[in-house]
Amino acid sequence: MKRVAIDDVDVVTNPMDVHDVRKPVSRALGTEHVAMNYFELAPGDALSGGLHAHGDQEELFYVRSGTATFEVGRECERVDVGAGELIRFAPGEFQSGFVREDADEEVVAWAVGAPGARHDWEQIESLIECRTCGEELPHATELTDEGRFRFTCSECGASFSP
Repeated sequence: MKRVAIDDVDVVTNPMDVHDVRKPVSRALGTEHVAMNYFELAPGDALSGGLHAHGDQEELFYVRSGTATFEVGRECERVDVGAGELIRFAPGEFQSGFVREDADEEVVAWAVGAPGARHDWEQIESLIECRTCGEELPHATELTDEGRFRFTCSECGASFSP
C-alpha cells in the first residue's frame, strides 16, 4: 500500500506551458497500470497541448469544480463538462480539454488513463497543422531528452518542436 496527500504531490507541468498546476499522482503512488493526474486550471489553461489521441489508452476526466470544454474528434465538436460530471475517450479518439478564456472560475479536474501508468509515446498522435504541408494532419508525438515535444508529420515526415 502507498498513500499520498494531493498537497504533497509535486507540480509537473506540460512542456508546452499550457497550465500551471498538474500533479502526476500516479508517479507519486508508483502505479504501473493506471495513470492519474490532478489539475487546477485557470481560464485559458488546457489539460494538454492540443488535439491528440492515445492509441493504447482510454482516458477519463472528472471535473470536480468549474466547467471544462473538450474538443472531440477530428471535427472538434465542443462538449462542456461541468462540476460533478465525467467524460470518457476511447483509445484512438482525438480529444483536447481546456477552460474557456471567458470562464468565471477555475477548473479542478482529475484525468485517469488505463492501461499503463506512463505514456507510450509511439501510441500518441497529435492533430496539428504541418509546417511543411500546410494542412492539419496527424503527427507522431514524442518527448525529447530536453523535455520538449517533437511532432513528426505522418504525410511528409517533417519534424518540429514548438
